[in-house]
Amino acid sequence: MNRRFATAPLALAALMALAACGSQEGNSSAPIGQVEGKAAPAGTTWAEQVVVTPEGGMLMGNPDAPIKIVEFASNTCSHCAQFAADSHEALERDYVNSGKVSFEFRNFVMNPIDISVALLARCSGPEAFFPLTHQFFANQAQMIQQVQSAGDGAYQSAMSAPPEQRFQRIAEMAGLIEFAMQRGVPEDKARQCLADTKTVEALAAGVERDTAQYNITGTPTLIMNGTKLDNVTTWPQLQEQLKNAGA
Repeated sequence: MNRRFATAPLALAALMALAACGSQEGNSSAPIGQVEGKAAPAGTTWAEQVVVTPEGGMLMGNPDAPIKIVEFASNTCSHCAQFAADSHEALERDYVNSGKVSFEFRNFVMNPIDISVALLARCSGPEAFFPLTHQFFANQAQMIQQVQSAGDGAYQSAMSAPPEQRFQRIAEMAGLIEFAMQRGVPEDKARQCLADTKTVEALAAGVERDTAQYNITGTPTLIMNGTKLDNVTTWPQLQEQLKNAGA
């Protein structure tokens, strides 16, 4: 996968052909017994503890949790949006807050909309990342429809802009700047984040690295304690894995 995919112009039709976003039947494993949890710092919950990982992901929960989940997700993937809608309340309440499970989200950016969303979700710091990401997922159909309505010419024009303006233009087409402003991100700050070419390059490099390490062929892809969970792409499938791992 070429790192330049993140900034090179793409046809709008190709952008919207999300063939890599898919779901398959799940697998299962035998239960191994319960693992030990840990209390969160006084006055907090583990779901409130979010840090940036060395790999550039956002990790929620006990950093020493015995069960570590990593999700690679695209914000334009409908199956990722469904996974987020199905999982986030139960995952935080029943697993992350127990101290037994940590959850790391890595933006698997496949197109410029993904990049624009990732930049805005990171704009207010780690503590706001997960709430913003869930709201962007809930807005997925609307943002894609707005880009499609703008047409291929507008999209190509946006992608021909200088790198520091490119994702501002894409975000304008998708209604993302206004969406972020309605959720507490000032316009000037949103535009500054969208002009952050260093983060764009880091996101693209992360996709290259993680694709090579885990052989990622679609999203969502889930990792448990360093091992890819083949054919586990839905919340019920992951929940079965967590229970079998002792969570």
